[in-house]
Amino acid sequence: MGSSFFMEFQSFNMIFFIVFGLIAIVIITGIVKTIGAGLSNHAAEQVQRSCKVVDKRTRVRGGSGDFSASTDYYITFEFEGGERKELKVKSTDFGMIVIGDRGEVHYKGTRFLEFVRVVEA
Repeated sequence: MGSSFFMEFQSFNMIFFIVFGLIAIVIITGIVKTIGAGLSNHAAEQVQRSCKVVDKRTRVRGGSGDFSASTDYYITFEFEGGERKELKVKSTDFGMIVIGDRGEVHYKGTRFLEFVRVVEA
């Protein structure tokens, strides 16, 4: 009976450390990706390009049980030649920019800085 308990205890320990290790790897990978994206954006040149706003979307995360939901906002800009770039924006920018707007988008890497609308007379 004693050796059976010891075998079960060892199995539990092994499973616990494997699960703990996998969770740690996922968390560390997320942190490394976030730091890498931040460094890449910091090193990128600031770009200003004429564009047209062609799409907007949101992504809601969380919100189950006792957790609050958070919303990410994205706008797709189309440049001359048909190239498109989707950038994550603040909710205030998302509300002020309308599909069909023309103007100049300013960004650095994947970080949205501002959109300056061109008003056509």
